[in-house]
Amino acid sequence: MLHAVVLGAAAGGGFPQWNSNAPGCRAARRGDKRARPRLQASIAVSANERDWFILNASPDLRSQIEATPLLHPREGLRSSPISGVVVTGGDVDAIAGLLHLRERHRFTLYAPRQVLGVLNTNPIFGVLAPEYVRRVELPLDQRVDVAGASGVSGVAMRAFAVPGKVPLYLEAGGQDPGLSEAGDAIGLELIDSADGTGFFFIPGCAVMTEALRRRLDHSALVFFDGTLWRDDEMIRMGVGDKTGRRMGHISMSGAGGAIAAFEGLDVGRRVFIHINNSNPVLLEDSPERREAELAGWEIAYDGMELRL
Repeated sequence: MLHAVVLGAAAGGGFPQWNSNAPGCRAARRGDKRARPRLQASIAVSANERDWFILNASPDLRSQIEATPLLHPREGLRSSPISGVVVTGGDVDAIAGLLHLRERHRFTLYAPRQVLGVLNTNPIFGVLAPEYVRRVELPLDQRVDVAGASGVSGVAMRAFAVPGKVPLYLEAGGQDPGLSEAGDAIGLELIDSADGTGFFFIPGCAVMTEALRRRLDHSALVFFDGTLWRDDEMIRMGVGDKTGRRMGHISMSGAGGAIAAFEGLDVGRRVFIHINNSNPVLLEDSPERREAELAGWEIAYDGMELRL
């Protein structure tokens, strides 16, 4: 049985974002129960409750570990049940948390070739000493059984490309490189090695393709990109000049949005994650929240636990 714990549900910057004075962030700061704070998106998963794997190392990772007793040290003066970290893209909110794991703990870092290239060319990630942290390229469309510190972990995974783009900081001269399915953004299928059950984790996806629809059909659980409610949301609010698609994220609503794209799919539970602070679904009494829930969607929150 796979056990998944949401460590953080927000997009980059968290909710509230440190420099945002938007209504939702103000509500979260004053403790309004309708606006539950969220750290930046990350999930922990285990099949045996001993070996845990972190999906995306958010900048909030240290706080997330401390808030999750399942991830606390259990043996000796120094230890951790974290056996591996899996990174789905090179964005800051997916890799910056690796710097919290520099205290000479043995684990395996799994990432697609493009992300390993980003890490290998940035000397700051050298603090993850290679004699302790093994870097493994995650092949696309191949099942990988991941080992735990205690041997067989019971977790397998399959990475696959989704429509996306390189991180904004890697764009040449701010020019739009366009979308691709070359592995700059990937989704993950997490699998229980014992019985084949599992779930999907796709925190960044610019558009739903027919191939992706077929892959997700008949699945028990999908965590999916919930960054924005509207594609031009940040432009409308005056807090950005890029659409969601330009940033590599599908919107929730609209004819080309995720809610419409999932219509007709046989998915047991569909959960939005990686939710930007501008997204009105973070307000529990908003019309947008009701619309998403009526369409069968759940909104991820920190500490949310699911078992398959």
